[in-house]
Amino acid sequence: MMPLLTPDDALALLKDGNRRFLDDAPLSVHGDRMSRLRMAAAQRPIAAYLSCSDSRVAPELLFGRGLGELFIVRNAGNSLCSTALGSLEFAVTVLGVPLIVVMGHENCGAVRAAVSVVKEHYGYSANISKVLQPLYPAIMEVGEDCQHDLVNAAARHNVHRVVRELIEEASPALRRPQEHGVLKIVGAFYDLASGAVHWFD
Repeated sequence: MMPLLTPDDALALLKDGNRRFLDDAPLSVHGDRMSRLRMAAAQRPIAAYLSCSDSRVAPELLFGRGLGELFIVRNAGNSLCSTALGSLEFAVTVLGVPLIVVMGHENCGAVRAAVSVVKEHYGYSANISKVLQPLYPAIMEVGEDCQHDLVNAAARHNVHRVVRELIEEASPALRRPQEHGVLKIVGAFYDLASGAVHWFD
């Protein structure tokens, strides 16, 4: 399935949406009855998102997108578990999205909890520990060099790690579209106070 938009087209729409969000422009989305009826038959999102579950991070609002425009996979800490990877593969293979965005954010509670485990040996339940475990490598990799703001440094590094894994170690379902130029995978970091999304190379 060929995407209707190029990866760069989709990325430009998201960047423009965040600019409008920062300017407090009214959110104009397709949510009327006719739009809902059209979407009931099929969805055609412009991008897939791997984002944190944090209630302050709502991709549709941050990018001015409406129903059916973003395929969002959320978990605490935006980590790449098997469920997240399978969902992203579904978005690319079945829905034909041209863009995957991995987005972390400032002052991430999941990363802060993971830091408390790594640095202070704090204990959580078995299920919470499973969620936090994929975040430990990012914390350990930046821990020696970061004395000031380990949580935000690790959150940023985690985005880089996930993007690198999706690009370099992904399954053929993600690798082939990248090789053909119909899929791009990018990282981003959301600043809670300003509302700005910063894009990584």
